[in-house]
Amino acid sequence: MSKMVGIGIIGTGFARKVQIPAFLACDNTKIASVASGSLANAEATAKEFGVGHFTDDWRETVSRDDVDLVCITTPPNLHREMVLAAIENGKHILCEKPMAMNVAEAEEMTHAADSANVLALIDHEMRFQPGRHLAWKMLRGGAIGTIRHAKYNFRAPHRGDPNVPWNWWSDINAGGGALGAINSHIIDSFQWFLGTEVSSVICQLQSHIKQRPFEDGIREVTTDDEANMLLRFADGGLTSDTTGLVSVSMVEQPEYVNRLEIFGTDGAMRIDHRGEVFLAKNSETYWTEIQTDLTNNIEGVPDTGFARAFMSFAPKIVEAIRNGETAVEHAATFEDGLNIQRVLDAARESNSSGKTNRL
Repeated sequence: MSKMVGIGIIGTGFARKVQIPAFLACDNTKIASVASGSLANAEATAKEFGVGHFTDDWRETVSRDDVDLVCITTPPNLHREMVLAAIENGKHILCEKPMAMNVAEAEEMTHAADSANVLALIDHEMRFQPGRHLAWKMLRGGAIGTIRHAKYNFRAPHRGDPNVPWNWWSDINAGGGALGAINSHIIDSFQWFLGTEVSSVICQLQSHIKQRPFEDGIREVTTDDEANMLLRFADGGLTSDTTGLVSVSMVEQPEYVNRLEIFGTDGAMRIDHRGEVFLAKNSETYWTEIQTDLTNNIEGVPDTGFARAFMSFAPKIVEAIRNGETAVEHAATFEDGLNIQRVLDAARESNSSGKTNRL
């Protein structure tokens, strides 16, 4: 068992706000290196958290002897190269979603990880909210019977401001947009909770803010800020002719909403963004909240549920590495990421063709 787990961070956005604080809250863990495309960002992050090494060359991070786990929190167009380099250096990997730019890249990354004796995970941290674990078990205990329909509503207003500057989120060539950033989480939630896969998708993408300020001018937005989907799911232990509906918007007011609802033959279940769980039986006209631990948010981070979830996820990763394990129970694997990528690619094709895509 390794005494100390060294973590190399690539990217200083989500990692700086959430991943680094969560890992530093774990025992037997240190941040060994921080890399960013901006040396100034890498240096500022390293100084903030007392990290000894920082760089604007991520290859330095993945090749360091004191790095056991590489956290890749960059735009999706960089994931493939970084993952393959980490595997070549024998590092464990936590890769942000969406896993890749397309199925071909995700397949290559998955095959490489399968051939290496490393822990290779996709950061679908919402699985690790205690409330979501409870709901997962309740569904398998028959709490609402066979699932008929699953509905997800995600609404965030902050990109509705046209003065938010253009960045990689606005660039289709970098893998930006709501479909990859948000719908990937939702597809994962559906498939994990329901224990099955999406079998068909109809998708409509929309860019409401079509231009954003960039440096001294204006740049065109080439990504979606709204991504809606109609789904069908394969029949399984919990599903029979089950349908799904997804509404995602990054420009809708007034408040943040991240809500999953599941409707079955015997009742309904609702899961809110912090992991709150509610149940309603068929004969009831109200929701009953099921008591569960919401865990702690990270100080200074908006309480969207993701930071709370990562606080529960981080120690599981560290424990697995210290024990020499290449799996974390309930964590999303590269195979899961590949399955999600298939749905994302089918959704984009559906948006272009206007037709249902079957998987």
